[in-house]
Amino acid sequence: MSRNRSIEDDFTRRMIIAAGAGGVVWAGLVARLFQLQVLEREKYQAAAEDNHIKLALAPPQRGRILDRFGKPLASHRRAGRVSIVPEQTRDPAHTLAQVAALIDLSDERIERLAGEITASRRRNAGFVPVVVANELTYEDFARMNVHAAEIPGVQVEMALTRSYPRGRDFAHVLGYVARASQDDLERLSVGMEADEAKRLEKLFRHPDMRTGRQGMERFAEEYLRGKPGFRKLVTNAHGRVIEEIPDDRFAPVPGKDLYITIDSDLQRAVIERFGEESGAAVMIQVDTGDVLAMVSTPAFDPNDFVNGISGTAYAELRDNPRSPLYPRAHGGVYPPGSTFKMVVATAALESGAVKPTDRVNCNGYYHFGNRTWHCWKKGGHGSMDMHNGIKHSCDVYFYDIARRTGVEAIAAAARKFGFGEAWTLGMTGARGGLVPDPEWKQRVMGEPWYEGETLNFGIGQGQLGVTPLQLSLMTARIAAEGRSLKPHLVGLGPQSEEDGILDQPLDKDIIDIMRSGMYGVTSEGGGTAYRSGDLGLGGPRMAGKSGTAQVRRISKAERDKGIRKGLNIERELRDHALFVAFAPADNPKYACAVVVEHGESGSGAAAPMARDILRFAIENDSGRKPAYGQTASVTPAGQGEPT
Repeated sequence: MSRNRSIEDDFTRRMIIAAGAGGVVWAGLVARLFQLQVLEREKYQAAAEDNHIKLALAPPQRGRILDRFGKPLASHRRAGRVSIVPEQTRDPAHTLAQVAALIDLSDERIERLAGEITASRRRNAGFVPVVVANELTYEDFARMNVHAAEIPGVQVEMALTRSYPRGRDFAHVLGYVARASQDDLERLSVGMEADEAKRLEKLFRHPDMRTGRQGMERFAEEYLRGKPGFRKLVTNAHGRVIEEIPDDRFAPVPGKDLYITIDSDLQRAVIERFGEESGAAVMIQVDTGDVLAMVSTPAFDPNDFVNGISGTAYAELRDNPRSPLYPRAHGGVYPPGSTFKMVVATAALESGAVKPTDRVNCNGYYHFGNRTWHCWKKGGHGSMDMHNGIKHSCDVYFYDIARRTGVEAIAAAARKFGFGEAWTLGMTGARGGLVPDPEWKQRVMGEPWYEGETLNFGIGQGQLGVTPLQLSLMTARIAAEGRSLKPHLVGLGPQSEEDGILDQPLDKDIIDIMRSGMYGVTSEGGGTAYRSGDLGLGGPRMAGKSGTAQVRRISKAERDKGIRKGLNIERELRDHALFVAFAPADNPKYACAVVVEHGESGSGAAAPMARDILRFAIENDSGRKPAYGQTASVTPAGQGEPT
């Protein structure tokens, strides 16, 4: 019996020990489970999510560019796109062949893309998608969507792409965006720390990212760009994205909207008025300095550059004899011809070399030294004072007063009106032209200034070169009775620090004489543009000045035989036609300059254009209060549906 009891006690003891050990183990398991599930839940949940959730770089939506009344000039639209993630495909050539079986890809493009994918892997950028095709048709987009799951590394999505709804109308003002080149990255990262520059490079490697290449797009790059964020993506075991988790904490910050001062309806009216002609026109609001129109025609379509323009297409633009890539309005340099005569007259009066009533007899030519300078009117104009000299655009009158005034005084007056300065206003390609003087000629050409050159200077010829924008600034200062003028093209956004202000003093009484002479041109009998003075608005008239700029020197033999003009000579040998004007003449609101390349006659080709665009501006009140002057009208970039 005692032996049985001993066995029972031994068994009980062992059971207690086993139960205690099991209890300890279970207590440990429960404690560990509590630690994992409760105390360290967030840590391990994040670690688990990292296995199937990744943060993908999300570029910001670029800010829009709008006209003065809020109409979009640069915006966004949705377009289908196919891309390949290099690190997700083992055989790029095979993957591209599979894609090419579904959409049209040339052998040349397949070869180039295969090299690009391989290069991405080498530089450890295999996570950055390589774009295979943009702007998919609806059929191609649908077909790729159906088969994309069968092709490793292929992504098919609707992406936002930069869009220029007005196309060529604003090409030279806005410029365009394109994929960032190495030169772009170096330019954009100037002054950055190494880490910051690397982040910038990573951002611009994203297929949705573009940078401004010309015009306002380049000038306001940082303002328009915004700040990048991230997309929270759920992926499967193979790395394929299966859904996106919205998370505002990681959302990119869109760029800001940029307003420019131009009235897009006026811009379109000017372009339509030019038709097939080549040239430029600039209109300025006299009291504010707002640029209301800035036209260079012909132009290119900036939409062609957004996703990369082909070499063939670019060569067609580059080699086009009408030069659509040339920003004529602010970068085209022309002899101003007789539109410069108000500057010469101003210099003559400021210097005291002549009085407004001094008379010069014009019999059709002017002798100086051993040369003869001719007036545009073969028989001459007779006796001319300053008012009539401007009104009839008498060359002999201006030969004489230019010689008496001197080149230095004329050059100084020209700079008061804005000539010789490159007015960028936020655009690329602006040029300052040339206001020649003895110092410039000695420095550049190593020769002294000859007095005969001053005679050419006096009628806007010779070495003198100006832009249409500068001509419009000159006209606006005259219209404003010599008051200071600060031209600008950005209404809401960063302002150009390169441009100054036209505030050198001009005598109001002298400027009134210029205004009177310009009124005579369009509104008094014998004025060179008398037929264009009436704006057709039942009262308001324009005041202006015509100009014809020679593009070649006319030989004595040609003059003796009779100068060939108009359609009798090749287009490229015909004179440029210019006209500057302001309206209404008695209370100027708008000033403009028009250049018609090879238009032959300022009064015949350019003056009617100036009249029509001034009439449009007055009828449509192009200078009325802009949208950016009304806070409620300003919409932050990225809100609303893309256009």
